[in-house]
Amino acid sequence: MSAWFRRIMLERYGEDMKRIMITGASGQLGHALYRLLKGQNQYELLWTDAVANEDGAVHALDITDDAAVKVYIEKNMPEIIINCAAYTAVDQCESQEDKAYQINALGPKNLAIAAESTNAKLIHVSTDYVFDGKTFEPYVEYSPTSPISAYGRTKQAGDVFVRANCSKFFILRTAWVYGEGKNFVKTMLRLAQTNNKVRVVADQYGTPTSALELARAIIFLMETDSYGIYHATCEGSTTWYEFAKTIFQTEGIDIVVEPITTSDYPTPAKRPMYSILDNKAFRERHNYYMKDWKEAFEEFMLQEHQAGRIS
Repeated sequence: MSAWFRRIMLERYGEDMKRIMITGASGQLGHALYRLLKGQNQYELLWTDAVANEDGAVHALDITDDAAVKVYIEKNMPEIIINCAAYTAVDQCESQEDKAYQINALGPKNLAIAAESTNAKLIHVSTDYVFDGKTFEPYVEYSPTSPISAYGRTKQAGDVFVRANCSKFFILRTAWVYGEGKNFVKTMLRLAQTNNKVRVVADQYGTPTSALELARAIIFLMETDSYGIYHATCEGSTTWYEFAKTIFQTEGIDIVVEPITTSDYPTPAKRPMYSILDNKAFRERHNYYMKDWKEAFEEFMLQEHQAGRIS
């Protein structure tokens, strides 16, 4: 935004105009935030990612570089920082834990320190993987954490750094996110193109959460001063097996979905067997409810068809 246009916007919206910085802008959540925030002139948006895009709309910023983060934030002075950046390749984290720690732990730490020094709000996106999944009751915000994977450990470390270094923080734990990009939904649809049967794990429980619903929750919270930890998933629960069946039924795809156990499909990283999150803080502090996961999924599929991303 040019200095001239910013001045005009400030004259129109006054002190209510906010400058928002988004990291990880090219990911699923970044795309969802863009869809909701674009064209809203009360916000000036700063989109950043590890690599800039060709037209320069997304700025290059390595959140693991503390000096670069400090310079960028002090130069641009955002009122709100939304950290969507993360190393989410769960299995690769097992062999690249140092890299994951840099991005998932030290990156949020750098953002938290810079946010505190400039009095900015920091919204940091976390994960259900901070829990071990051994307690078959929905996890609330104050449930004890006990990650069982490198991804979970590094994300938990990031949460600790945010809480220790920033007073105006929101930590949103979410799970099973899908949106515009690579995800479980797109994988299932791709497999259906060349297979008449897929095998899907049926003993892991969670809640599919659309990036758009998560983005809506973030936008709601960022306008409040109700800081702290929140769980932010769609309502309801299911298994990967049942989710896959829903995907194919929604698309009218005739394919056999075979249920298997976690032990039938070994992976380098352990997954929580039960990672259903209870959005207790949202419900009790704000009377805010996210959509049921099936309703949110139908909305997602409709929009994907409309945009031509699914034929």
